[in-house]
Amino acid sequence: MTTTLTPPADSADNAADAAKAPRRSRRPRSARAGGTLHGGPIAYAILILFTLGSLFPLVWTAIAASRDNNRLAQTPPPFWFGSNLFRNLDVAWTDANLGEAFFNTTFVAGVSAAAVVIMSTIAGFAFAKLRFRGRGALMLIVIGTMMVPPQLSVIPLYMMVAKLDWTDQLQAVILPSLVSAFGVFFMRQYLIQALPDELIEAARVDGASSWRVVWHIVFPAARPAMAVLGMLTFVQTWNDFLWPFLVLTQTGNPTVQVAVAGLGRGYTPDQSLIMAGALLGTLPLLLVFAIFGKQIVGGIMQGAVKG
Repeated sequence: MTTTLTPPADSADNAADAAKAPRRSRRPRSARAGGTLHGGPIAYAILILFTLGSLFPLVWTAIAASRDNNRLAQTPPPFWFGSNLFRNLDVAWTDANLGEAFFNTTFVAGVSAAAVVIMSTIAGFAFAKLRFRGRGALMLIVIGTMMVPPQLSVIPLYMMVAKLDWTDQLQAVILPSLVSAFGVFFMRQYLIQALPDELIEAARVDGASSWRVVWHIVFPAARPAMAVLGMLTFVQTWNDFLWPFLVLTQTGNPTVQVAVAGLGRGYTPDQSLIMAGALLGTLPLLLVFAIFGKQIVGGIMQGAVKG
C-alpha cells in the first residue's frame, strides 16, 4: 500500500504565485554595489582622443626643438623628430643661463608653496572650526579678492617694490606670493568635512592650546589637501611670467620663464631654440608629477569622498 503526500493548500498557492510573478532581471556584476565598472569601446576611444589632444603640445614642442629654424618655417611643418634636439638643448641651456634660472625658480616656488600651505591651513582651520565675530564677512572678503584680476595690482605693487629697492631681487617675487586666497578657501572647504568637531573638543578637554591643536590634529588631518595645494602652488609659481618679467632681469636673478623669454631674439626669432628652452623648463614639472602624482591624485580623491 502506497501513500501519496499532497502539499498543503497554502504552499501550492504560493508556488503558483511565484510562477506567475515576473522574474527579476539580474543586474550585471559590474553594476552591483562594490563591483568594478568597465568602460566600453566608445569610452576608451574618447579617453584616447582626449589623451592625445593633451599630449600634442608637449610632443610638438619636442619635435620643434629637434629641428632647425628653416625647417620649422616650411609648409607643411615637420611631424616627426629631427637630429638637432641635444644641440638645441645645449645651446638654450648655455645662452639662457638656465642653471641659475632653475635654482632661482626652485627656491622661489619652494618657499612660496611652503608659505601658502602653512598659512592657508591655519587660516582655513580658523574659518572652518573657530567661532569669532565677523567670520562670514571676512570669508566673503577673502573670496572677493579672487575675483579681482591680478593685472590690476601690478602697478601699485611695482611702485612698492621700487620704493623698497627690491627690483631684480628674488624677494620681490616671493613676497607677493606668500598668501593665497584660493588656498584659504580650499583648505577651509576640506577641513569642514575632514576634521570632526569632536576631535577638537576632546583636545580642548585635555588642555591643548590652539597651536597644539593645529600642530597635532589639524596638520595630520589636512595632509592630503596640503600636498595637493603645495603642488598646485609650486606649478603656478614655476609657470608665472608677468610679474617676474617686470621685476627681474635676464642678466641678474632670472627665473626660468624670464630666461626662456630671452632666447632666440633677433630680426628672425629662432623658434627651435625657444622650443628647446620651453622643453627644458617643462621637464622638472613632469618629473615632480611623475614622482608625486599618485599621492596628489590620492589626496584629491580622498578630499572628494569626505562626508
